[in-house]
Amino acid sequence: MALPLYDSIAQVLQLYSTKQISAVEVVTAHLERIQQLQPKLNAFVHLDAESALARARGAESSIAPGAPFKPLTGIPLTIKSNLDVAGWPCPAGSLLRKDYVPTTDAALAARLESAGAILLGNTNTPEFLMAYETDNLLTGRTSNPWNLAFSAGGSSGGEAAAIASGCSMGGVGSDGGGSIRAPAHFCGICGLKPTPGRIPTTGHYPPGAGALSWLGVVGPMARTVADLRMLFEVMAGPDPGDALSAPVPVRQFSAEELRGLRIGILENPGLGRATPETLSTIRRGAQHLCDLGYRVEPLILRQLDRALELWWFFFGPVVADLIRRATHGKQNSLSPILNDYLAAAAAGPPITLDSFMYACTERDTVRADLLRQLHDVPILLSPISTAPAFPHGAGNYRPGDPHNYRDTMRFCQWLNLAGFPALSLPFGRSPEGLPINLQLIGRPYQEELLLAVAESLEQARGPWLHPDL
Repeated sequence: MALPLYDSIAQVLQLYSTKQISAVEVVTAHLERIQQLQPKLNAFVHLDAESALARARGAESSIAPGAPFKPLTGIPLTIKSNLDVAGWPCPAGSLLRKDYVPTTDAALAARLESAGAILLGNTNTPEFLMAYETDNLLTGRTSNPWNLAFSAGGSSGGEAAAIASGCSMGGVGSDGGGSIRAPAHFCGICGLKPTPGRIPTTGHYPPGAGALSWLGVVGPMARTVADLRMLFEVMAGPDPGDALSAPVPVRQFSAEELRGLRIGILENPGLGRATPETLSTIRRGAQHLCDLGYRVEPLILRQLDRALELWWFFFGPVVADLIRRATHGKQNSLSPILNDYLAAAAAGPPITLDSFMYACTERDTVRADLLRQLHDVPILLSPISTAPAFPHGAGNYRPGDPHNYRDTMRFCQWLNLAGFPALSLPFGRSPEGLPINLQLIGRPYQEELLLAVAESLEQARGPWLHPDL
């Protein structure tokens, strides 16, 4: 039989349970796929083939026909290279961290392995995760599986490229301004940005704490919503290393609970002008939702301009100040795209204690207002960004440029200020054949509702199609 490089997790588990294929065969197939595509894509930073095969052999011995086994037994996954896995280099795209090797696992990595998953290796990021293009001086540039001349996105670009190309069945990214959702959109896979605290960020670099803890989250990436759900359910839950951890139990939604649900099509001129193909994809998604019985209507959400200003205050000047302090005297080792970010962040007025305290208070005020506006609209539909993937090197933080991140990625960024969950779902193609994803946005701690709506929309869309590599 054909080796299941593009099968879902459930399909592979079924093949295991009936002994039609072995975990060693599946892991070997993925390792061979990585060897074949790494020269083209450069998605990986570190590969642990020997350990993966050893774990696959162990998984085989635990599988008996008809007997229950762990939810991710023998499933080959990857993880972004800013998340700790004991014994693996964890550089976060920086020459300054090239020798850092953690001795303990990030909480979510430990949970995945406890559920039977086999971690193959970790994947490429921009330096310190601060760009929507995955490129750095340490490991170089990651390419888009749909067109090698285009970006795979950032900061979880290596992860998105690995999953879309059949090198991994799923994995973990992180998101401080769209870094799960945008690469998923560029590479045509699914990605979930959860509510802060729903999945612990313990073992993530840079660490999220204090006023910055709302910005960055970790979440699953996969080719289907069902796979996304399986990964989310394994990783979710509180951990003492994450101060925002929330003991929210995982729940399911029935078809009856979804019937007649209100869904708003997000409208706000301040979010930018999307391409015609992007808008057409949104309209098609909205029509499918109507056909499925949802109540779909336009919704103008106020305060997004202010939310975006506040997001940039924290993500730009505040984080940049921390990076400058940590890299003082080592500027020659920094990647050009990180310097581009640092220059953009330095363009505004200096941070003062008053401005910082005011921004912290204002963030809570804006978030409360957004929640009030959404009190009876549990789901929003919007683009991920104004356009599909851009050519390598075209994205930047420079005002006025066609792919200036502060213009093109506004649909994503305000959600990190507000701490709302969102899901990136493949739904269309550009004239050049590049993927276009929809964004489904939920209220805090409503990830399961997002997954349920996304799964119904995915079924209406039809099967996921893989790039021809």
